[in-house]
Amino acid sequence: MYFEKKKGSELPMKRMHIHVSVPNIAASIPFYSKMFASEPTVIKSDYAKWQLEDPKINFAISARGAALGVNHLGIQVDDESELAEMKGLLEQIEGELIEEVDAACCYASSDKYWINDPAGIAWETFHTLESIPVFNHAPATNSACCVPTPLATVSMPAIRKTSCS
Repeated sequence: MYFEKKKGSELPMKRMHIHVSVPNIAASIPFYSKMFASEPTVIKSDYAKWQLEDPKINFAISARGAALGVNHLGIQVDDESELAEMKGLLEQIEGELIEEVDAACCYASSDKYWINDPAGIAWETFHTLESIPVFNHAPATNSACCVPTPLATVSMPAIRKTSCS
């Protein structure tokens, strides 16, 4: 399985990435800090991120005018070779694959690939290059966070309305 560390390999495993849009960062940070028993590794006025080891996850929240709920899902990799491996997997999927090189998003510069799942949920595969002082180059009202416009087609709250819960 691609999410598990390969036997005999010293490379770290890939990290699941979940980004949730929230109405208020200050009110949400204490909730998630208690849930994860950990403080955020990044805190901005409109963004917070927990880089957790247990569970191994990159969990981010932002308050930038997007629809509330899950904004996008992703897989964070540690190096360019893993990103190339993930690109190969994504190229086997029918659908539009969008490449971004040195993209400014979520206070980081990253190389990444985007694709939608069959339900229209945006998936990001990325390798972070460095931290940067800005969220991205789009205005705060960018409803899709950093998701490329062609992929930002499904509202997660709309999907939730049709679920069994």
